[in-house]
Amino acid sequence: MKASPHTLTSCLRTATSAFVVAALIQFSALAASGELPAPSTQIDVSELEMMVKHLTVDELQIEADRWQDLLRKNIKELNATKIVLSQENERIAAAEAEQNEGAGPNETAEESPEVTEAQADKDATLERLANFREERVKIIDRMNVIIDELSAKLGVDDNDKEAEAVLSYRLYINSVKGLQLDVTDTVSTWSTVKAWALSSEGGKRLLGHLLEFVGILVGFWILGNLASRVVGHLLHFAGARSQIMRKFAVDMTRRGLIAIGLLLGLAALEFNITPLVALIGAAGFVVAFALQNTLSNFASGLMIMFYRPFDIEDFIQAGDVAGKVKSMNLMTTHVLTPDNKMMIVPNNSLWGQVITNVTGSSTRRVDMLFGVGYGDDLQKVEQVLLSILDTHPLVLKEPEPMIRVSELGESSVNLLCRPWVKTEDYWSVYWDVTRQVKERFEAEGISIPFPQRDVHHHNAPGLSD
Repeated sequence: MKASPHTLTSCLRTATSAFVVAALIQFSALAASGELPAPSTQIDVSELEMMVKHLTVDELQIEADRWQDLLRKNIKELNATKIVLSQENERIAAAEAEQNEGAGPNETAEESPEVTEAQADKDATLERLANFREERVKIIDRMNVIIDELSAKLGVDDNDKEAEAVLSYRLYINSVKGLQLDVTDTVSTWSTVKAWALSSEGGKRLLGHLLEFVGILVGFWILGNLASRVVGHLLHFAGARSQIMRKFAVDMTRRGLIAIGLLLGLAALEFNITPLVALIGAAGFVVAFALQNTLSNFASGLMIMFYRPFDIEDFIQAGDVAGKVKSMNLMTTHVLTPDNKMMIVPNNSLWGQVITNVTGSSTRRVDMLFGVGYGDDLQKVEQVLLSILDTHPLVLKEPEPMIRVSELGESSVNLLCRPWVKTEDYWSVYWDVTRQVKERFEAEGISIPFPQRDVHHHNAPGLSD
């Protein structure tokens, strides 16, 4: 009787489930007993990472010693194979010399069976050497899992250095890894390089890591640009009016993601980024002490961004600085002066001064002072000034303009004229009103007196004219 496909599928699923359950039970038993299988490159790296998580420091040191012993045996066999390779090179050289001696001066010696046999033995030795090197990489990968877990459980000392027990393992690995070439033997060198390039633990692995590194960088670069645009749009819709703050948030989002991508890319290249991060943290104090002024500008830049005393395109005055803000970063502010000179101002110089934001409000009051003669009709003068302000298209109706007698000067009666305008119309109104006052005063017969003094001459008594 033939089994139906449905029955075969059910049996296969049952067998697979039983196998998975048995594997989980075996793994749990190993974890509970603290015993791990003998070191072998057949163990998957990800599985080994899970198998050692529960181990104590003492147990991890035992495992590290076991893997180091396996690595030692591999290096021993690898070096023994190198010695055999050297002997085979000498054997080939001797066979070729003997072969050349049997040939005449104008004859080309045919390859003897001794040379052919020696060359075949050398090829086999080179293949074994490549296998030992590939095995060495696998052992080091798995030994690093044990060492990293041991380092995580031991921690670092006050100088952010790993424990001596961990460093001894790392130093041993560094001393035995790498690809050493004998440049005197071009055939062996080429075979070694070729075998390394075609090895899954050599050239192919490096190429894969390089592609992964480039992919991570490109991916995070694209992600950084997309995320920065999203942040910019969100801040815009949220009503964040400060262009400086928006630009800061956008730039920091993009640069932060690119920096994360660089660290992940280095990790993909099998760089241990933990010491790099620790080095950056340890160097922070030294850098902060050496760059006090720079950090002061950095802090001032942050204060300006958060408190927003001015924004891009605002006209500001702060100490000796006066001009329009064109751009700003965490260190400096670029200010364009009215005569078109670009000033690069440290942020600390701005934040430490009284900052006047000339264009910070939507409206401004134009303060002007006009003088008339003592003999002129003040009521008529006020009516002329009001007429000029009422007919000017840029003068605001609200708030109402103010015209008042300000002072009685030495040669004139001075009147204050204060219309309100939009901030961007300030100078246009100032210049237009001044010109129109001059023209209207002349047309209305209102004098604009020059500075003058009355000098009275008295003759002394008894003196003739």
